[in-house]
Amino acid sequence: MPPLTHSARRSHLLQGVEVPPFFYGTAWKEERTRALTRQALDLGLLAIDTANQRKHYFEAGVGEATASLLGEGRVQREQLFLQTKFTFARGQDERMPYDAGAPYAAQVEQSFRSSLEHLATSYVDAYLLHGPSVAGKLAAADWEVWQAMESLQRSGQARLLGVSNVSLAQLSELFDRARIKPALVQNRCLARTGWDREVRAFCRAHGLGYEGFALLTGNRRELEHPALGAIAERLRRTPQQVVFRFALQAGMIPVTGSSSPAHLADDLACFGFELSEPDMAKLETLASAC
Repeated sequence: MPPLTHSARRSHLLQGVEVPPFFYGTAWKEERTRALTRQALDLGLLAIDTANQRKHYFEAGVGEATASLLGEGRVQREQLFLQTKFTFARGQDERMPYDAGAPYAAQVEQSFRSSLEHLATSYVDAYLLHGPSVAGKLAAADWEVWQAMESLQRSGQARLLGVSNVSLAQLSELFDRARIKPALVQNRCLARTGWDREVRAFCRAHGLGYEGFALLTGNRRELEHPALGAIAERLRRTPQQVVFRFALQAGMIPVTGSSSPAHLADDLACFGFELSEPDMAKLETLASAC
């Protein structure tokens, strides 16, 4: 079966760019990255998230998978959405994608060039700062990196910019002071923190896309909650499908990293049903009942 195009599902229009409603995350796949990314692509997940951080990602494996699909002519490059990240040295291991002694602008340039080579592309659809350099605030290093990222966006090599692993205070400062505003935020989304409610509200108020990850792996206890189970049973869906459907209706862009084709197919089945307002309200406060 040919992969679905983005037009088959409702995309998010951010700064004039269509962003798919569901992403495949490639962290921690190692030597299986190529095969698992290709599996996701074949199932219709044409939005791929990676990072130039060999400690947790194998970016070149993503490029091999997308190149194989493009080589078969089943999709065009513009039908793919490739998202990667710049990671500060503290998040890297010895396999650095840049000279850690170079100025931050040069580090971004070197990392980005390496990403283009890995992904066998002339541009990326989204380029994210893979977490600020310090906790709780933005430091001078973050602004130097962001300004270098802005240059990439102005040149057309990065269509959208974003940030991940960010607090509300950091996001608010970045949005207020940046010349080119972030279009995307990618955060760990946990029921016990209200599904990152404050950051989601900021994104909604300012027209940013919110990508939620760890929706399943970070909420294992909540997946077994009787209230979630009752909703799933009534709708004849799995708890996992209900969580992804909740994420979609809450305005999120869910990220799944499943290695199982059956589980990926189940994840994508969340497009086939809807949750009622009472169900949504129960799920928003699910952790408080645990």
